[in-house]
Amino acid sequence: MSKAIGMVEFVTVSAGMTGADTMLKTAEIDIIESATVCPGKYIVIISGELSAVKASVDTAKAKEPQKVIDSFVLGNPHESIFPAIYGATPPEGVEALGILESFSAATAIVAADAAAKTALVDLLELRLARGMCGKSYLLLTGSVSAVTAAIERAEAEASDRGMFLDSSVIPRPDSKLWQSIL
Repeated sequence: MSKAIGMVEFVTVSAGMTGADTMLKTAEIDIIESATVCPGKYIVIISGELSAVKASVDTAKAKEPQKVIDSFVLGNPHESIFPAIYGATPPEGVEALGILESFSAATAIVAADAAAKTALVDLLELRLARGMCGKSYLLLTGSVSAVTAAIERAEAEASDRGMFLDSSVIPRPDSKLWQSIL
């Protein structure tokens, strides 16, 4: 028995709410977030035992596959994923800032998990499609080499899913930058 998270990103609010209900009725899971995001998409993020999360995500995707933008199931997600979703990780002693932008919220979470498991980095924020026309991004910090390795891994994950948009690594970001982005 392992803890897992999963997500389905829907084209419409109607499909999303219906999908959330389907997911809850399929297996014993908890909803982390069920919400409208830009531009009128709907995301459902769930947690629970791996088999329950997988069954719920698969059932929701199978019900109306043409209304699903993206999805994932992650067994044993990195512990920094949850605080980053809520933007609850303040930067400390930043040597480098890594940014990765994707075309979907689901891909941003999967890429963040891959990045966090690749190198010793701190996930600061996962911005999931709000105010970004459906795009999403992740911010992470650490040493220049760790951030570079993590962003390269995240970029590969997002590219494999066909959802990569852009990325960068900023060595020694100016302290005034934090005031404008966090």
